[in-house]
Amino acid sequence: ACSRLRVTDTGPFQPCPDSFFWNGEQHANYLVANERMNLNNMAKLSIKGLIESALNLGRTLDSDYAPLQQFFVVMEHCLKHGLKAKKAFLGQNKSFWGPLELVEKLVPEAAEITASVKDLPGLKTPVGRGRAWLRLALMQKKLSEYMKALINKKELLSEFYEPNALMMEEEGAIIAGLLVGLNVIDANFCMKGEDLDSQVGVIDFSMYLKDGNSSKGSEGDGQITAILDQKNYVEELNRHLNATVNNLQAKVDALEKSNTKLTEELAVANNRIITLQEEMERVKEESSYILESNRKGPKQDRTSEGQALSEARKHLKEETQLRLDVEKELEIQISMRQEMELAIKMLEKDVCEKQDALVSLRQQLDDLRALKHELAFKLQSSDLGVK
Repeated sequence: ACSRLRVTDTGPFQPCPDSFFWNGEQHANYLVANERMNLNNMAKLSIKGLIESALNLGRTLDSDYAPLQQFFVVMEHCLKHGLKAKKAFLGQNKSFWGPLELVEKLVPEAAEITASVKDLPGLKTPVGRGRAWLRLALMQKKLSEYMKALINKKELLSEFYEPNALMMEEEGAIIAGLLVGLNVIDANFCMKGEDLDSQVGVIDFSMYLKDGNSSKGSEGDGQITAILDQKNYVEELNRHLNATVNNLQAKVDALEKSNTKLTEELAVANNRIITLQEEMERVKEESSYILESNRKGPKQDRTSEGQALSEARKHLKEETQLRLDVEKELEIQISMRQEMELAIKMLEKDVCEKQDALVSLRQQLDDLRALKHELAFKLQSSDLGVK
């Protein structure tokens, strides 16, 4: 009793404000607040670690990346905190899919994600749908926006959460703000063959505990990162070379079509030249006959025949020049086609070399992965020996 009371100068004994004698409700509130604080801290650690490791890795993350898996586990625990229990046939069922399904009513862009989750054939439980929704929202880089829109609607969340749940308190808004940093991460998931229904979400605290043993595998990780960077570079270069080959092939096809068209025009021009030559010969014969027959005739007839002959010669000269121009253009097109074919052969040779380099890099990557597993096994054995 003395520990609960204190003496004051102005009055009788009063209860001490820092008393440890709480009733059941106060103790429960303290435990819930402690849970919220712990989940908030774990969310901060997981988000910070995921961003730092992703930036250091410098590539698109997939579902096998351990920090990313732990982030989804922590987010699942945050969304499950304070959920109202719904009575089911085999006991109580707590699922965070219900609140996430409300997001499409608040943000129209989320309707596409919700529809995609409902269309996935392998998902049978609400928990699996909620996990798939989180992954799709992260890929869309809209997870922070969706969480903020959901937290701002406390009247809708009260249907699913208790008043002292994390999503109903200040910690939920803090986590939604921290999720903005994940927009710098590029993630790619293939959820068709992944079993999201039966996964067990357990937080691995060892990932956030720093010790000296973690530096042993850093050399292998650095080598793997370098090999992955080289592989991505070669794949990107191969992609550019394939695009260049396709463009050159399209140009060759266009040149072939143009060459065919010019060949047809040259044939037409040759036929016209032959026709004009025949007509010229006929005109010459007629003019010689007319000159001989009308040698004594009037001068006007001779002048008209000379004009007709000059016009025929002029026409023949124009047609001859046109034929020469067409032949010159055809030679240019043939030379361009030969150059394009040579360039395509060189590019194909370069593509083959790059593909061989890519195969060797993949082999090096497999060897380094095996080395990493061996180092991890030795590290685990040494840790067990130290313990």
